[in-house]
Amino acid sequence: MTETRAAVIESTGAPFTIDTITLDEPRADEVVVRIVAAGLCHTDLVVQGGAIPFKFPGVLGHEGAGVVERVGSGVTKVKPGDKVLLSFTSCGRCVKCRAGHPAYCLEFVPRNLICGTRPDGSAPLHRGDEEIGGSFFGQSSFAELALVTERSVVKVADDLSDEDLSVIAPLGCGVQTGIGAIWNILKPEPGSTIAVFGNGAVGLSAIYAASQTPDATIVAIDLVAERLDTAREFGATHTINASIQDVADELGALTGGLGLDYAVETTGVPAVLKTAVLALGVDGTCGVIGAPSVAGAEVSLGVQDMLVGKKVIGITEGDSEPETLLPVLVELYRSGSFPLRSIVAHYKLDEINAATDDMHHGKTIKPVIRL
Repeated sequence: MTETRAAVIESTGAPFTIDTITLDEPRADEVVVRIVAAGLCHTDLVVQGGAIPFKFPGVLGHEGAGVVERVGSGVTKVKPGDKVLLSFTSCGRCVKCRAGHPAYCLEFVPRNLICGTRPDGSAPLHRGDEEIGGSFFGQSSFAELALVTERSVVKVADDLSDEDLSVIAPLGCGVQTGIGAIWNILKPEPGSTIAVFGNGAVGLSAIYAASQTPDATIVAIDLVAERLDTAREFGATHTINASIQDVADELGALTGGLGLDYAVETTGVPAVLKTAVLALGVDGTCGVIGAPSVAGAEVSLGVQDMLVGKKVIGITEGDSEPETLLPVLVELYRSGSFPLRSIVAHYKLDEINAATDDMHHGKTIKPVIRL
């Protein structure tokens, strides 16, 4: 077994504590990765807060980037020394995986979110004689070393530096979710009107993806003025500051009363989702990404209002196939087209609670923990 330092959560609602844990030896389909950096995502905070169950004590983290140290006997896609990004895992066998939609794997929830174990129920991580939760999104990457499923690993260019890896780590979840929501699911037509509610990393990524649509009107909506400025850098054509402007009135004016063609809801706030759906025009579509911080949250929608062809689509991971999409996003970053570096702020492992606090209070758009 291999020792490593990790950020451990002892119980629901508890802060991160830095402790020494041990990794199992990699099984045939597992990889040991030296983590260079790992993004802190809203989903980590939702799990920490208890809205999504997980095995505590446990290690979270699901936007890892690093270098392969060892591989299991059956691993063929990477070798020691390869630079990799880490993303969600999937079974690879179900009808959704075989159809190229691993984000909708029929085993997605237990494999990625709630179990904290391997699929066979065994614990990949220990602390002394105690089993602790691991395999979060197939990786649990808030650690200096991570035991990762082969399906969570995506090889990237060998000439990427550790500095590059510490910027592109968020591609594995938040960024691919926002971009995939536009490119894979909504697929807006030229001239479309698109509003993105919430301008964190996911929302800004959706704005960037939407900005590739010819002649699109792209409206960024947030409570923080600085984030709206950043949204223009990512491609927004219009902004609405929801702290001082009436969102419904502003969207009505921008669309000439016709309503939106597309909306993307990233905040996880039920009232915001309702506003987004009501703002749709005839045959409009709202993509729902944000996970509420309270389990069982609901939204009430008027049936008559929906009968004009409105559609509400739940989105996981942008319906992305990571091995195909992530290398494309890496090249967009390297070309300078995608301004990812402008939203990343770095923290040391022992500063992870400060990163969490800064994310909660909107001081940082995308915290990345450098290991």
